[in-house]
Amino acid sequence: MHDIRFIREHPDHFDAAMKRRNIDVSASSILEMDAARRAVQSELQEMQSRRNIVSKEIGKLKANGGNADALIAEVNDIKTTMPDLENRDADLAQQLESVLMEIPNILDASVPDGMDESDNELVRTHGDIPSFSFTPVDHVALGEGLGQMDFALGAKLAGARFVVLQGQLARLERALAALMLDTHTSEFGYVETVPPSLVNSQTMTGTGQLPKFAEDLYKTDDKWLIPTAEVPLTNIVAGEILSPEKLPMRMTAYTNCFRSEAGSAGRDTRGMIRQHQFSKVEMVSISHPDDSANELERMTGCAEAILQKLELPYRVLKLCSGDTGFSAEQTYDLEVWLPGQDEGRGMYREISSCSNCGPFQARRMKARFRDKDTGETQFLHTLNGSGLAIGRTMIAVLENGQQEDGTVRLPTALHGYMGTDRLVKKSV
Repeated sequence: MHDIRFIREHPDHFDAAMKRRNIDVSASSILEMDAARRAVQSELQEMQSRRNIVSKEIGKLKANGGNADALIAEVNDIKTTMPDLENRDADLAQQLESVLMEIPNILDASVPDGMDESDNELVRTHGDIPSFSFTPVDHVALGEGLGQMDFALGAKLAGARFVVLQGQLARLERALAALMLDTHTSEFGYVETVPPSLVNSQTMTGTGQLPKFAEDLYKTDDKWLIPTAEVPLTNIVAGEILSPEKLPMRMTAYTNCFRSEAGSAGRDTRGMIRQHQFSKVEMVSISHPDDSANELERMTGCAEAILQKLELPYRVLKLCSGDTGFSAEQTYDLEVWLPGQDEGRGMYREISSCSNCGPFQARRMKARFRDKDTGETQFLHTLNGSGLAIGRTMIAVLENGQQEDGTVRLPTALHGYMGTDRLVKKSV
């Protein structure tokens, strides 16, 4: 959420920032609402001050035997009027907050301008794109050929965009999660955490999923299914005032994630690329403002380390202004090479996003730290990143490791977790 004081002091900067986002909102419209509320607050303060002054005068008059009826009537009038003004103040505050809650974060100056993913900036590539003596197939053909990936059964049990994994592929899901968690905890110092998969509305609001993206979420009677572990992990510090010595806080979690994909109708309907339920290992960092830029680079490197261990070719992109998410001020996307996509011609597909949200989420959550020099509180910076999405990582392992006979060669890092160096067709 945005600081109204910043908009008051820097309206032109705010307007320019929203223009970069292609968002039709202006500082002037927000400041009109702010001015209306401040006028009501000023009137309330004047009434409170007058009430206090008159109350003292009443006391003096009564002590001296004077007639205080007129002053008592004035106080009663004030008491009658104030509740209406207080309700008006509360209504205006709610209206202003509702508007601010739906406005995306201000982008970092380093973010390139652009309309969509075609304008993202290539930062680096890693690894060699594999060559095959045959036309590679996609993960669906591979998984079904192995007899261990069943979309028809997923549809029978739950509907479209669900899958049932069995045998070696079920173990591969578990192995990938274990490799990622072991790496992030033992090598990079993230604290493994098991958060709830159901959270309340306040928690969803804290990280920016609500109110704007409600249609993309699944809801029970009074709880929301998490779209990513970012939501509960980041909200661990909601309402807290941390000491700077606790920073950075680094947490990782392996969870199921749930998304309605309302905004992606017709996209990636084949296979496991985009499902309603998927699993992911998430990284979250709670950082001092001075350190968050470096923390983003570090987090991105942690995600890259997993891809390198799995011997997967990938590239890193800095997202442009039109493709950066709602809560982020800067994002790196990692895209892995999938040789079976596009009928065997292959393409890069997103497998991780690492974002610095600055104080945007912290302000919504009221998450702060106390400056050791001044004793004053400041908003924390929050960061999140996929480390990695399990389903898409499985796709990459299958498609890059496929052999002409339908088996799949596994990267060395998985041999110990899998108890084998390759995937083979399920025996009947």
